[in-house]
Amino acid sequence: MKKIFLTSTLFLLIISCGENKSENRPIVENAVDNSESSISSIKNRKLYARESNMVEQIYAEIMKNNKNLQNLDRKFIQTTEESEKVTSQYDHIIYKNENYYNDAQQLTRTITDSILKKEIENEIKVSSEKYNLKIKRIKDLIVQVDKNRMKLNDQYTFFKVRKTLPEIEKYQKAHPLKTDSLENFIRKQNQLLIELKNLK
Repeated sequence: MKKIFLTSTLFLLIISCGENKSENRPIVENAVDNSESSISSIKNRKLYARESNMVEQIYAEIMKNNKNLQNLDRKFIQTTEESEKVTSQYDHIIYKNENYYNDAQQLTRTITDSILKKEIENEIKVSSEKYNLKIKRIKDLIVQVDKNRMKLNDQYTFFKVRKTLPEIEKYQKAHPLKTDSLENFIRKQNQLLIELKNLK
């Protein structure tokens, strides 16, 4: 008899938990609730790993029906990609030249004739310094492009967080956390604990 009573009590507990879950489902829809489904429609997801970041997910949902924000996002992505393309063509050429001078210096160390060694070391030095003067402006511009890219990234991140803060606050209002169901469940647990203790 006690076993039947215990089984039925446990069964009622499980059912009541299931009922509480369905009662607590939010009815209000907002950018936060819809954010997970919208992320799949955004292009270049790999670039910013948006699917794993709540701010990016909510921002993607806000963007869905806002052409201005979509255009802004497109411009930002294009500019980021272009900055990498623009600098990489220079980086490649500069790297080859710098690599050449490093290899030439290393190879020169193998020369045993000290007069020849000194002569070629001077020629390498003069050529390298001349090249560095020639590309100084290019290097400065590449540094500026990189700085601007970081500034743009900072500014856009700042904008997205600021734009999504009201949405998370709206979500908080639509999903108020009440203690009722937890307190009720703790009472049921305590009741079952008392019943179990009284079993002989």
